[in-house]
Parts: sequence; structure tokens; C-alpha cells
Amino acid sequence: MFFYKKMESPISTLYIVCDENSLASILFCKQELMERFGDKVLTLAADHPMCLEVEKQLTEYFNGDRTEFSLPIQLNGTPFQVDVWNALSKIPYGSVRSYKEIAEEINKPLAVRAVGQANKRNSFPIVIPCHRVIGKNNTLVGYAGDKVGMKEKLLILEGVLH
Repeated sequence: MFFYKKMESPISTLYIVCDENSLASILFCKQELMERFGDKVLTLAADHPMCLEVEKQLTEYFNGDRTEFSLPIQLNGTPFQVDVWNALSKIPYGSVRSYKEIAEEINKPLAVRAVGQANKRNSFPIVIPCHRVIGKNNTLVGYAGDKVGMKEKLLILEGVLH
């Protein structure tokens, strides 16, 4: 069973999805919510303790009071994807890395495009900071598919861009 809560944020409406004990996903629109969880038992639960904790930590992040998250999550993906997501989690607040740097960090230097695909499949945007990965020559490319504007807002919030 999954519970969800809608949260307004400076970048968009967020849908926080949790199970009993952990964060299951953060999504940017209701359509994504239905596509990912529509066949599962999904209950709107604005007062679910885990959803409230996620909202609290995200609010602190957006207010500039939090630079790291301490939320229980379950990484469900291929070993390669999990390696990428773990590498993303090590990028400090206010810093960026290129897709190539992430590929090199996980000892797959030729897997630059695959790193991009793993980023796209990150179920925990913001918490696992895929927005901190940029293209070569410091270009803002790909974020949650077609949401580069959100990436820009998050990097401005973190002081990377002005």
C-alpha cells in the first residue's frame, strides 16, 4: 500500500509517495503519479507520518535550511542504476558534476549516455540530486525528461547559478 501527499514547492507541485516506512517516489505531476502507481493501492494521506517528514525536509531544503536529506528510501533499479544514484548522492550541495565525471566515478567511463538514462529513472529527484549533473561545457541538459527549467531553479537555489 502506498500513501501520497501533494506539496506546493518553488519549482512545481510535487507528489510525495511513501509506503509505511520509507519514501517511494517524488513526482512532478499527477499524470506521473498515475502512470507509476495507478495499478497499486494508492491512498491520499495528507497526514501520513512519512509523507509529513518528507514534506518537512523538502520545505527546509527550499527555505535554505537543509543541504542533505535523511530519509529512508529503497533504491530499486539495476546494479548500474544504483551505482549512479549512489554517486549522485555524494555530490555536495552547491556543486555540480558532469555526466562524464559520474561515469568515471563508477568506473564506467564510456557509459555517459547510460548515466543520463539512470538519472532520468531516479525516483527521488531533489533527495538524490540528479539536478546537480550537467552536460559538458557546463550546459544544463536533461532533467526529469523535459524539465530543465526546474533544474535551473534548483541550481539557483543552491547558489550554483545566478
